[in-house]
Amino acid sequence: MTRYAIDDGAVVDTDAAKQSWKEATRWDGSNHISVATGSQWAHQTLYLSRKSRYYLEHTSQMQRTQPRAEWIDRREAAAWLILNEHELPDDLAAEGEEVSE
Repeated sequence: MTRYAIDDGAVVDTDAAKQSWKEATRWDGSNHISVATGSQWAHQTLYLSRKSRYYLEHTSQMQRTQPRAEWIDRREAAAWLILNEHELPDDLAAEGEEVSE
């Protein structure tokens, strides 16, 4: 369980999320590189909160980097899911049409 205080004063609990999606990675011959961040060190996981809001968890393997979470809008969530090769949930179908060409 990980809890984060978000800028608007909300507290999210990753264990209470309705759903979560992990970033896709690509092997560059030496390391697994995050599709979401373009880094071997920085990572993202997308969550759907229990109140149906989307947020990104940012983590890193670099020392002195603190994990954090931020709300993202539905359009950003749809783009993140498409980029990371996930199926869109039904509630993001319209946003998926907007961001996908």
